[in-house]
Amino acid sequence: MNLTQIKPIKKALHSRKRVGRGPGSGLGKTSGRGFNGQKSRSGYSRRYGFEGGQMPIVRRMPKRGFSNCPFREETQIVNLIDLERVFTGGEVTVVEMKKAGLVKGEKAKVRVLAKGSLTKSLVVHANHFSQKAAEAITSAGGKAVVIGQE
Repeated sequence: MNLTQIKPIKKALHSRKRVGRGPGSGLGKTSGRGFNGQKSRSGYSRRYGFEGGQMPIVRRMPKRGFSNCPFREETQIVNLIDLERVFTGGEVTVVEMKKAGLVKGEKAKVRVLAKGSLTKSLVVHANHFSQKAAEAITSAGGKAVVIGQE
């Protein structure tokens, strides 16, 4: 068996439609394009959203709201249950969270939330803490340190 010997099964391929080959072919004369008009001409291609000169729906609809995309701050969430599972004690920084696979990205901002419970004494460095998460960390004997307010 050779790759050059492989062929598709019969009737798997269709021969291309040959238009403009006389009235007996069924696609003679106008070649299936109808009669006159822009779409019957060669080289015709319609722009996306073009509605024949009528005001397009995109321009008829009112514009509302705004997009804050260039200025939004995306934070990544780390829960107490994750800190309990991964770390044994000591200092927990964003770099160590990246190494452990809890956080992704170069300039990740981390928000610690209070899902789960914490029994270990950890000093956690993050950009944001929920109030309950900060209370849970301090009650376990650790410390919640906000990055930039050290």
